Amino acid sequence: MNWKVLLTLLLIVAACSPTVGDAGPLAVTSPAVPGGPSPAASALASSIPSPGSLVSSTPPPSSAPTVPVASAAPPTIAARSIDLVVYLLRRGRLVPVQLQVPATLAVARAAMTALLAGPTPAESAAPSSLATLIPGGTQLLDIALANGVAVIDLTGQFESGGGAASMFGRLAQVVYTLTQFPSVTGVTFRLDGQPVTSFSGEGIVLTGPSIRADYRDFLPVIFLDRPAWGGTLPNPARVSGLANVFEARFVAEIVASDGTVLAQRAVSASCGNGCWGTFDVTIPYQVDQVEPGWVTVYDLSAKDGTRQNGSSYPVTLTPGG
Repeated sequence: MNWKVLLTLLLIVAACSPTVGDAGPLAVTSPAVPGGPSPAASALASSIPSPGSLVSSTPPPSSAPTVPVASAAPPTIAARSIDLVVYLLRRGRLVPVQLQVPATLAVARAAMTALLAGPTPAESAAPSSLATLIPGGTQLLDIALANGVAVIDLTGQFESGGGAASMFGRLAQVVYTLTQFPSVTGVTFRLDGQPVTSFSGEGIVLTGPSIRADYRDFLPVIFLDRPAWGGTLPNPARVSGLANVFEARFVAEIVASDGTVLAQRAVSASCGNGCWGTFDVTIPYQVDQVEPGWVTVYDLSAKDGTRQNGSSYPVTLTPGG
């Protein structure tokens, strides 16, 4: 062969071969689909088990219909319940009463609906004698929250009947019930959609949000806010509320249904002798099983040491953890 022809063939072969510095052929072993994953990415994805394979090693039959996620029924909350508190009255003083309602995110509306329903026949009968000052037939029209203030709209029936004490008492029930929630600091009222600045024929002035401190005349001297009447008592028990007693001192007890005192604690409120002070104490007690019992608070007379200003709430006692 002529050497010129041989040289020409060698140059053609060299031009058609890849160079070492071209990373393309070293990284891609087959053509990529435009807009799709590279073969390397596809290989990595195929090595990860599918979610179904993490649940069951047996694949479903190919004939089984697939069910879209969106078509699956959402979990129901109707069978579940939450604990809420409404404020009723006993002997003219506010009492927090625990009840269960169907689970809901609209807890303020649920609490108000329960409050307007009033005490059950069992609660209103002796010895409980729980009562409400809210007129029967009062309906909740709307409730909203704005900057920490609950704006509640009730039907005009809410201001019917009763004197000044009854009017103040029903306002207190609503205010305490709504301010149990940390996001609510005060309450403003509407009746039949209209803002209320002067409530009822008694001319009660409501120029700004009503707060708990406005209605302390409806509290017992030792106001046990938690646990609530009828609630379940954790173990150890947390007992909290307000008190206005001599030297800010009183006694809290956990009592079995037969009257046996299971635990006793001397409590000091943050203020006394003519001022309201807070208290929040923890009291361990001993029971072997879930059983009914009582939480009792009282102070001792400075004159003769006898019990006075007592309150007792029925609760469910629980064994310690």
